[in-house]
Amino acid sequence: MKKLKLISIYTLSLFYINIGISHFISPDFFKVILPPYIPFSMFFVYLSGFFEILFGLMIIFKKSRYYGATGLCLLLIFVFPANIYLYQSYEAQEILNISKDGSFIRLFFQIPLLILAYWHSKKETSKKIDLIGTLIFVPTIIYFLSLSL
Repeated sequence: MKKLKLISIYTLSLFYINIGISHFISPDFFKVILPPYIPFSMFFVYLSGFFEILFGLMIIFKKSRYYGATGLCLLLIFVFPANIYLYQSYEAQEILNISKDGSFIRLFFQIPLLILAYWHSKKETSKKIDLIGTLIFVPTIIYFLSLSL
């Protein structure tokens, strides 16, 4: 289980770093899903990208893994309104070429990401948590890889 956990840590680290860099390369993509009530939207696009890169790097190393994974949990909670807005906004769905059903499914994939970040934050976990983390890792990665195809 420890090898699978490490594989999931390194894989998700690359995932978060890549997504974080995308915030700087294609900020308009992320700005579209920010609810209009959030001021300074470009600032928050760049800030969330910065933290995705930072926390993605932090989970690579044992000494900072707890803080990086905890940061990812908080970040996933803070960006959740953007996923809700994507589900509610036909315009955002059109621009990102995602269906309402697809945006609904995307809402629920925040939960496995939170569970995985929690799993990664712990040095020692029960066999039950290890099993859950292992079981949700593969479908979560497949889902997010399918978004970029």
